[in-house]
Amino acid sequence: MIRVIKSEERHRQNIGWLDTRWHFSFGDYYDPKNLHFSALRVFNDDWLEGGGGFDLHPHKDMEIVTIMLEGVLRHKDLLGNDDVLKPNEVQVMSAGRGITHGEFNDSRKDRLHLLQLWILPRKKNNDPRWEQKGFDPADRIGKLQPVVSDGSLPGTLAIDQDAVIYRSTLPAGQSVEHDSAARKVYLFVIEGDVTVNGEKLAKGDQGRIEAEALLKITAGMDAEILLIDLP
Repeated sequence: MIRVIKSEERHRQNIGWLDTRWHFSFGDYYDPKNLHFSALRVFNDDWLEGGGGFDLHPHKDMEIVTIMLEGVLRHKDLLGNDDVLKPNEVQVMSAGRGITHGEFNDSRKDRLHLLQLWILPRKKNNDPRWEQKGFDPADRIGKLQPVVSDGSLPGTLAIDQDAVIYRSTLPAGQSVEHDSAARKVYLFVIEGDVTVNGEKLAKGDQGRIEAEALLKITAGMDAEILLIDLP
């Protein structure tokens, strides 16, 4: 079963310095039928204007993954981490028993674009930690490039959940396959359009997928996707 949610169906909030699309209940947007999908609790598609950002604020018991698409994001936390996140880089912040951090557009004039995912952990009160890593975009052309896992996949950033986040760039007409037996899959189209087992998704669309043994994803035009394999 593939449930397609179109880009324009996402909840949008624009407060000037932040223009965002929330895929699940978040902030002052509440829908009891749209709280999470498996362990995926938050999926925010954010544009931050130059100089915009979130002041220091706390998190607890959440695996927070940030994927940079455009621009440069500065991260600071009370663990002493202070660094910038650039395109083709991914950041993981395991909030554990508690972490306080801030996120800011590192440019005063250029917009930035990021995807931020919150994934529920298997255990509570883990040690808080933060790390980030760059991934070669050539390694995702025509295939699924794993960037986050539970630590079992070499070269990925680790979170405390049985989940894998893949990124892929598909030239028009090319396909990738993913074994989804006994799993749930969340698919988001960053650019272009794709067909997944006969269902078409365009830019900004999401697919919430379950009870599909094998996924075949084919690009109609040049496309970029994010695929999240979930328990």
